[in-house]
Amino acid sequence: MMEIRGLAYVVAESSDLDRWVGYARDVLGMMPSTTADGDLLIKMDERQFRFQVQPGSNDKYSASGWEVANKEAFEQALKVLQAADVHYEMGSPELCAKRHVQQLAVVMDPSGNRHEIVWGFKSDFVHFASPQGVSRFITGDYGLGHTVLPAPDFDKTVAFARDVLGFGLSDIYNFKPAGDAGPTIRIHFFHCANGRHHSLALAEFPSAAGCVHVMVEVDNMPEVGRAMDRMQKSQVKLSATLGQHTNDKMISFYMKTPSNFDLEFGYGGAIIDWDQHITHEFTTVSLWGHDFSVGRPESKQQEA
Repeated sequence: MMEIRGLAYVVAESSDLDRWVGYARDVLGMMPSTTADGDLLIKMDERQFRFQVQPGSNDKYSASGWEVANKEAFEQALKVLQAADVHYEMGSPELCAKRHVQQLAVVMDPSGNRHEIVWGFKSDFVHFASPQGVSRFITGDYGLGHTVLPAPDFDKTVAFARDVLGFGLSDIYNFKPAGDAGPTIRIHFFHCANGRHHSLALAEFPSAAGCVHVMVEVDNMPEVGRAMDRMQKSQVKLSATLGQHTNDKMISFYMKTPSNFDLEFGYGGAIIDWDQHITHEFTTVSLWGHDFSVGRPESKQQEA
């Protein structure tokens, strides 16, 4: 089996890097810096980056970086891909240098999402000092957070996540946007080798932005409130009001990124003992709050 330890990073494309600089610094409270080749690295812990934004003509999500423990685990991951007859491409030295890793393998899932399997992240361990005074983001052994990806070819993509990438099913949600009489949109939540309720979720619909949302987590509730204040001050579009999810217990709100996918900013996510966890179907997204009607009309499909 392949053992992914967590979401190492996400990559986005932007037609306006200056918007991302302001968003990262003034709203998220992270540390943006620009590389010699024009990429934007966004730092939220001791690593050089967790978000990498590349200049381009589109505003969209580009890739998810999944970390394994070491070279042996990486070689095992390649064996799993070969045994499953899944095409992969090894990252060039230039791409590995750009991502600050020792090695990298690129695979595409059946819905066209790009996954980068990596090991050996390079870091100078420069202290993270939030320009907005954010105490810290919850990363470390739990990875960056989670990402929710579009999976219109749902069954094949779920099988790929489970049988190839090695994710375990945490919970499921059958979303009925038109009520009980309407069609069902499936959303499945997956964990890897850490305690986050989910590091990946797959949603049975397309997304022009290439991603439904990415979640980042802070270590106390006042940081969530202060982020909401900064969002309003910077006139960033709110996608969902403050609320608490049923599945991972996260208290959070959602807002738009400059690359058009949403970002969930939250606190208090559950840490799961997978030996004790029982997979279930939850029938409502939130215990309270999370009004997605404040966002764009199609945001009803982005609420999980």
